[in-house]
Amino acid sequence: MSTTPSTPGTPGTLTVGAVSAGFGRDLDDNLRQVGELVARARERGTSLLALPEACLGGYLSVLGSGRDGTHPDAPDSLPPVLEADGPELRRVAALAREMTLVVGFCEADGGRRFNSAAIVSGEGVLGVHRKVHQPLGESLYYEAGDVFRAVDTAVGRLGALICYDKAFPEAARGLALDGAETVVCISAWPASRTATAGDLADDRWKRRFDLFDQARALENQVLWVASNQAGTFGSLRFVGSAKVVGPGGDVLAATGTTEGVAYARVDVEDLLGTARRAMFHLRDRRPDLYVEHERVAAHA
Repeated sequence: MSTTPSTPGTPGTLTVGAVSAGFGRDLDDNLRQVGELVARARERGTSLLALPEACLGGYLSVLGSGRDGTHPDAPDSLPPVLEADGPELRRVAALAREMTLVVGFCEADGGRRFNSAAIVSGEGVLGVHRKVHQPLGESLYYEAGDVFRAVDTAVGRLGALICYDKAFPEAARGLALDGAETVVCISAWPASRTATAGDLADDRWKRRFDLFDQARALENQVLWVASNQAGTFGSLRFVGSAKVVGPGGDVLAATGTTEGVAYARVDVEDLLGTARRAMFHLRDRRPDLYVEHERVAAHA
């Protein structure tokens, strides 16, 4: 079957890819990398490609430092700010053409900065997700987003999350309830900075990264596409581990901790239909019993 669907929402069989790669501050180099990754993905008939968080301009080079983002180990300070309708994302749209891409960037909105993910096709920017959950002092550098919303694309209804968002079940559930059939979570997920493992495959934060991917896919019965930065940047070492996870929580393709692209050939409608045939988690919810409690555990 064709990898290019005839109508949005009914994509049929398609190839999806999740990227594990390193991206620094040089925007021209970033766009060159994106172009090369897209070209190779196109050769494989890929319809959806997820690139890492902050692939345009690089992530923070250290977490928990001063408000200006500087640190003795940092090659530079803060990522460059980009407009969602600016020339850089227009270049990404030109690269995308018939494909759907998800890319991470530091978004400018007036005097505010957001850690954002853009869903882009040849038609332009289809939607932007601003990272809601901010770990390890990230709020010193970025404002927080405040919405989870899916968008219609050529590969079906798609929602985006960023990194730490995946640790919160409500984030992915919000997208699933908004009709997302596929959730792309882009990341710059580092290895643990304490009790570090010599082998990244044994790193405890890497293990959490993988567990969250599989749990979020399974509990929402969606196709889950997880990209991540790889290598090192400043004082951070990233765990890679890009993957595609089916709605049963099964890993369909993975890169491991090295650079690469995890490709999977999927029929999203068939996968979701099979997973949801008997036990459909979204249908069987009991929201009348899910009460928000103001109490917080004492140790918090």
